[in-house]
Amino acid sequence: MSKAEKTKQFIIEKTASLFNTKGYTSTSLSDITEATGLTKGSIYGNFENKDEVALEVYRYNAGVLAKNMSRSFGDEFPTTFNKLHAFVDFYRKNWKVVFSNGGCPLMNAATEADDTFPVLKKQVQSSFEEWKKKIGSVIAEGQNNGEIHKDRNSEEYASLFIMLIEGGILLSKTTGEIKFLHLALDRILSLIDKELTIIPS
Repeated sequence: MSKAEKTKQFIIEKTASLFNTKGYTSTSLSDITEATGLTKGSIYGNFENKDEVALEVYRYNAGVLAKNMSRSFGDEFPTTFNKLHAFVDFYRKNWKVVFSNGGCPLMNAATEADDTFPVLKKQVQSSFEEWKKKIGSVIAEGQNNGEIHKDRNSEEYASLFIMLIEGGILLSKTTGEIKFLHLALDRILSLIDKELTIIPS
């Protein structure tokens, strides 16, 4: 990486938690300079404006979440059943980290950018679509190898999993009670075990 690229990455990483906690539109240039220790000139020397910083930070935050979550679908988990359970376990084990960094970056950005930041909204829509496709492809793979019932709609179940997770995070973070996220995750496990998975006879 060049010196400019390293500086840009430094700004993104130093403000990642800040933007996700305070908000992509509420975070000011002064907040960015305080978090990075850089001058306004240094910030604008690497980014056109604050909105560009916000977009790059969102992409970084969403990318980190996607990368960590995707590990659940890796080759170390040999069956679709194992992969889907590992996906649920990811949220069960890592909720403290997610909450300490402001919550789910996708949900935070979606709520904030709905009417005020259309470019960010488009990025969030793309992130949710990729998330849905990833889960759906794992379910479809299970259908192809005989682990998952073929008459189940993989896209609908993927969407349902996302809705349950995001709702659980929202309620738990708002109330300070983690039981709501666990309730959502338990429901996903029930769907996996009772509605999707073919039980060997």
